[in-house]
Amino acid sequence: DLNGQLHGQHLAKEVVVRAVQGFLQTPQPQKALVLSFHGWSGTGKNFVARMLASHLYRDGVKSECVRVFISLFHFPHHKYMESYKAQLKKQISETMQLCKQSLFIFDEAEKLHFGLLDAIKPFMARNDNEGQVDYRRSIFLFLSNLGGNTINEVALDFWRAGRAREEISMEFLEQRLRLELLEPADNGYARSHLLEENLIDFFVPFLPLEYHHVKLCARDAFLARGLPYTEAALDEVARTMVFVPKEEKLFSAQGCKSVPQRINYFL
Repeated sequence: DLNGQLHGQHLAKEVVVRAVQGFLQTPQPQKALVLSFHGWSGTGKNFVARMLASHLYRDGVKSECVRVFISLFHFPHHKYMESYKAQLKKQISETMQLCKQSLFIFDEAEKLHFGLLDAIKPFMARNDNEGQVDYRRSIFLFLSNLGGNTINEVALDFWRAGRAREEISMEFLEQRLRLELLEPADNGYARSHLLEENLIDFFVPFLPLEYHHVKLCARDAFLARGLPYTEAALDEVARTMVFVPKEEKLFSAQGCKSVPQRINYFL
C-alpha cells in the first residue's frame, strides 16, 4: 500500500517498514517503538500513521487500542497542564492494560508542552517490566512540521546539483534533522528529555512534493471516488497548487493536502 499510495517518499517508506517489521518480529522488545515523522504539511505524515493503524488493527484508528492526540485540540491551555498530564498518563496506562499492543499518535507534536512529553517518557523508556503493564509492545508516533525547512533545503540542493531525490540518504538527513530539533526554539522537543535520552528510535523525514507527485495524488483522489480522469484533468488540478521557492517553483507549498477539495472544484 505504501508503494502504491505514498508518493515521493522513498525514505519514509523504507524506514517505517523496516522499523515496524523489526519491532513486531522481536519476541521481547526492550522498549516501545518510537518514531518521529518530520516534514512540511501535506507530505504524508498523517496518511502513513493512519495507514499503519489500519494494517495493525481491524478497526484502524477507531480501534480501542489506538489513541490519537492532537496537541492544540486535546491540550489547548497551559494553565491546565497538570490536569492534562494526569489525564494523558491515565489514558495511556488504560489503553496498555486493555491491549497487548497499543498505538499512540501525537499530531502537531511540536506544539506539545515539554511537560507532557516528559510525563509520558516512562512509557517509552527501557523498562524491566516489574509492574503489571508491559509498555514495551507499544508504538508511539510523533507527527511534526519541525525540521521541514532542513529537509526541504537538502531536497533543493540535490535538485540544483542535478541529483535525483532518491539519492538522498537517511544518514545525510538524520544528523541535520536532529540538529534542527535541538535548537532551543519554542518547541517541546528541544526542552523535553526525549532527544537527550535517545528515546526516539527513528526520525522519519518526509520530503517536499513536486508537481508530478501532486498529479499522482490527484489521480488517487479521482480513483477513490470511482471517477474517470484524463491527463489534462490531473494537470489542471496540479496547476491550481502553489509551488515554491519563487524562482524554481519546485515544491508544492501544501503538499497534497487540498487535492481532494480541489477536485470538487473541477467536477
